[in-house]
Amino acid sequence: MSAPAQAPAQAAGLAVVVALAIVYVVWGSTYLAIRFALEGGWPPLLAVSGARFLVAGGAMYAFLRWRGVPAPTGAQWKNLAVMGLMLLLLGNGFVVLAEQSVSSGLAAVAVASVPLWMGLFGAMFGQRPSRVEWLGIAIGFAGVVWLNAGSSLSASTSGLVLLLVAPVGWAFGSVWSRGRDLPSPFMAAAGQMLCGSVMLIVVGLLRGESFDAVPTLHGTLALLYLAVFGSIIAFSTYVWLLHHVRPALVSSYAYVNPAIAVALGAWLAGERFTAHDLGAMAVILAGVVTITLARVLRR
Repeated sequence: MSAPAQAPAQAAGLAVVVALAIVYVVWGSTYLAIRFALEGGWPPLLAVSGARFLVAGGAMYAFLRWRGVPAPTGAQWKNLAVMGLMLLLLGNGFVVLAEQSVSSGLAAVAVASVPLWMGLFGAMFGQRPSRVEWLGIAIGFAGVVWLNAGSSLSASTSGLVLLLVAPVGWAFGSVWSRGRDLPSPFMAAAGQMLCGSVMLIVVGLLRGESFDAVPTLHGTLALLYLAVFGSIIAFSTYVWLLHHVRPALVSSYAYVNPAIAVALGAWLAGERFTAHDLGAMAVILAGVVTITLARVLRR
């Protein structure tokens, strides 16, 4: 009699493990894919972010509507637009712009500060951090200051600013979305991509982005990888996780992705990192791990 009762829990646990693995590996590799797409001649906001989210979001939306999933209501579209602004225009678009002058691994290290900002914004929305969580936030931000003050990131002022804003936007959008009137997780992912893609394309056009030459095959394959794996698969998986597991567990991707991104950047793109860069990453990740453990122990 016990086996049938345990099956749903085991299935749910397996689904969470698979979902986390997808977010860890795929998002860890997207930083390098962004670099390859940019080097292949694709404009940053117009194509590397905007066009791929438009195609991915449009395909998901059409498929879900064909399967009978209700379309978002007017109020839900407004919430999805805010999330598209925060997560995609600021969170993703600014990372893509930064990677024009910053290595893919270093961009991933900077984005690792997302859980620190989520802790601060959570406090603003009434989720009081414990003393250990505040300690983790302080440790993590010490690493952020260290990274921005003397690493190779400081060689690019624009990249530094963009990589400070990007995690703030992503974290605020993730915290703000909790408890909002939203459609089902996968429709929410499709709606966010549609709203965010329009904003990205508009900003890209306002920046004067254009195709200077025919994109290379290598860059095109990287863009396709970003659209299919980075947008449709990993992003919808992230939204599903936001609805089904603790925020602390969802944010754990932030201390796995940098390690994957740094390793892939060094292996496939010959990126080099100084001891200063790696030391700052270690401090940031120590802060993130402290926050995560504090939340798990408190629960």
